Amino acid sequence: MTDRLEIEHLLRELHAARMSGQLDRLCALFAVDATFRIAGASDKPVAVTARGSAEIRAWLAIMLKTFKLSRYQLLSLVIEGERAAVHWQVDIHSKITGVAVPTELMDLVEVSGGRVTSYREFFAPC
Repeated sequence: MTDRLEIEHLLRELHAARMSGQLDRLCALFAVDATFRIAGASDKPVAVTARGSAEIRAWLAIMLKTFKLSRYQLLSLVIEGERAAVHWQVDIHSKITGVAVPTELMDLVEVSGGRVTSYREFFAPC
C-alpha cells in the first residue's frame, strides 16, 4: 500500500514532469500495464485512450511535442486510499498555432506500488 504522502509526491512529480516536458521522467511514473485516458472539450472534442507503457509513451510524446504548459496552479488535491483527484489549471500553448488557452483540468488517478496504474484526465478551456 502506498501512503498519502507518497501519492502526493508522485502526483506533484507527475505535474512537474509534464510542465517541464520531460518524457522519460513522466513515463517512469506509470506502471507497465497502466491505463491512460484523456477527454476534453475545446473547439474540437478530444478523446485519447492508451493501455500499457508503449501506448502511453506514444501519446505523451505527441502531447509534449505539440503543447507547452505554463502558469501552473494546483487548485485542490484529494487523496483517499490509493485514489486521488487533482484539480488544476494551466495555459496550454499550441506549438503549432502559437495560441495559448487557459484550461482547467481534473485528474482521477489510481496508484499501486508507487506508480500510476490508472490516469483519467478531463479538461475544458476556462
